[in-house]
Amino acid sequence: MKMAKMLGFATGLLIATTPTLAEAPEGEIGYAKGSLGYDALVAGDNQTALAQLEAADGVSANDPARFINLGQAYLRIGRTGDAAKMFMAAINSNRSFDLILADGTVINSREAAKLALHKINNTLAAR
Repeated sequence: MKMAKMLGFATGLLIATTPTLAEAPEGEIGYAKGSLGYDALVAGDNQTALAQLEAADGVSANDPARFINLGQAYLRIGRTGDAAKMFMAAINSNRSFDLILADGTVINSREAAKLALHKINNTLAAR
């Protein structure tokens, strides 16, 4: 089963589990370095992450891990609608696999996308 390390929806979890981050391996697992924009997302460099993710260098354009990280990058720059589309694409993808989030949590890609989309919906509903 393919595993990918990614930021996923873990933005809120990063704050609560910062000590765990030091124990987690760095970068993408099973992908070329930078292909999922992981390091750029962790560093808060959203423009670099977007460039890496939009290029999809060595990653299928329909890869759920790419969709989820692209959704995170879009969300961070205020493109909420595009972020939701990426999370929906990951949910509806004909592929799914386990992902390792930035906090070390292992979760199925569909579940990670559903949680991220749920977070968007809750944020919008609270406005």
